[in-house]
Parts: sequence; C-alpha cells; structure tokens
Amino acid sequence: MRIRSIPVLAAVMAALSVAALAAGMVTVSQQNRAFSVGGLQIARGDTIRFSNDDKFRHQIYVESPSVKFESDEQAPGSAVDIAFPQAGLFQVRCHIHPKMLLQVDVH
Repeated sequence: MRIRSIPVLAAVMAALSVAALAAGMVTVSQQNRAFSVGGLQIARGDTIRFSNDDKFRHQIYVESPSVKFESDEQAPGSAVDIAFPQAGLFQVRCHIHPKMLLQVDVH
C-alpha cells in the first residue's frame, strides 16, 4: 500500500510546485512622483513589486472590498510587494503624492 501512496504524494507535491511557480511578479518603478505605467493586467495571485527609484518617499495603498493594503513610508531605494489574490479592477495610489495612480486589472 505504501508503494502506491508514494506516486500520489509525488504528484501532489509536483502540482503544488507548479502552482507556486505559476504566480508571477511584475516590477513597477516609482519615479518623478509617478508610477512607470498607468495600467497593468495581471493574473490572480500575481504580485507587484513597487520599487522606489525616486528621490522622494512614497506610501503605497490599495483599498477595495477584496484587497486592502497600506505600506509604511518607502524610502528611496526600497521596494514593497503587493499580492493580488482576487480578480477585479484595483486602484493603487500613494498617500504622499495623491496624483499617482496605477490601475490594476486582475483576471
């Protein structure tokens, strides 16, 4: 009976590894008090890394019914990651620079 369970366990572990690899990461730069792009399409489960390539501090936030995130202040040269586990359209903003806007379409 153990001989049969080993292939099943191996298949489960392989499936979990593929699922972990399926989630992607996209990097968005913050520079000149703006995001490097105005909009992105990503898959559910993907992560966006916000890299502060600016000489100013930033504070990233997302507020929606399914995704809520608020970073600490980001010093120049730092980065913060935001995962998007739910499908939908999300606005990412900066508390310090309210004109900064990134539309994220998660499918």
